Amino acid sequence: MPGQTTKTAWWWVRHAPVQGHGGRIYGQNDHSADTSNRAAFQAVARRLPKNAVWVRSHLSRTLQTAQALIDEGIAAPELLVEPGIAEQHLGVWEGMTQAELTAAKDGAFHRYWLAPADHRPEGGESFEDVVIRVGEVMERMTTAFAGRDIVAVAHGGSIRAALGYVLGLHPEAALSMGVDHISLTRLERVDGPGEGHDWHVLFVNLPPE
Repeated sequence: MPGQTTKTAWWWVRHAPVQGHGGRIYGQNDHSADTSNRAAFQAVARRLPKNAVWVRSHLSRTLQTAQALIDEGIAAPELLVEPGIAEQHLGVWEGMTQAELTAAKDGAFHRYWLAPADHRPEGGESFEDVVIRVGEVMERMTTAFAGRDIVAVAHGGSIRAALGYVLGLHPEAALSMGVDHISLTRLERVDGPGEGHDWHVLFVNLPPE
């Protein structure tokens, strides 16, 4: 209706801890998640809205995390699959140990992550690329599901990218944000007349408790 304010809420959940990677950099390698911490899933499930749209990345760990939440009684009639909210693709670095990567980079390091936000590993993408693709998904789905709650089961990198996008941060600054496993981050898009429109950040990295 003309003049009506619409609020679309994004509830970002980072997947459960990854298992089976042997301490190696995994990026978009498809490892499974350890979903044994039922108390954590029960706590997050209590906070999530009913009748939400659910979306996950194409990686197994987000499916397993979403299923663990659904097993606690959350209704999710359909799990949309969206590769655009996947973890950063780290190209030839995936499968390497931290020591191997450090040696390959001649000892160069980064304050928060494996590389500066604008660095694109061979065969992969930069964190700046992740911010762009996650932002595109958010805009598209916010338009498609305006006024709804959207639960997005995703990754540390994609949730940082979402925060950087909505806050208009330089991607390098977004890399400094902490996003723990099974944590909850809530963002909201407000469209309509008056003040307070556009993106809002309600909370970040809320732990299950």
